[in-house]
Amino acid sequence: MPIIKQAIKRAKQAVVRRSRNLQVKRAIKQDVTALHTALAAGDAKLIDTSLSAAYSEIDRAVRKHTLHKNTAARRKSALAHAVAKATGAEATPVEAKTTKGAGKKAATAKAATKTAAKPSAKKAPVSKDTPAKKPAAKKAAPKPTKK
Repeated sequence: MPIIKQAIKRAKQAVVRRSRNLQVKRAIKQDVTALHTALAAGDAKLIDTSLSAAYSEIDRAVRKHTLHKNTAARRKSALAHAVAKATGAEATPVEAKTTKGAGKKAATAKAATKTAAKPSAKKAPVSKDTPAKKPAAKKAAPKPTKK
């Protein structure tokens, strides 16, 4: 048990925060289980309402800093895949998302469209009459004095 006054206060705060975080996580768990029971029943309207309720609870947990945003995204993605699988909707296969070299092809296509869209503007030639700027001289650091 802490002896210092500040440590006692922090311990009390930790207990309160833990109970609040558990309430938020419990609400998420209830909504997710409601979604899974709706998926088992197969009612499309019930699935939509329970999916939106689960999404909102997960987003609320992120706003309250109970869940990390990447954890929330992972959970929402898993719910979406479960709904797509249960309803027979066409889900994007994982192989199509992460193919080797797909990023290079997309980057070259994006660069090609940028160059094609912009008109090529040539820079005006520099006349030989104007002198080029000289580089700035380096300042010498002051020498340390001996005492």
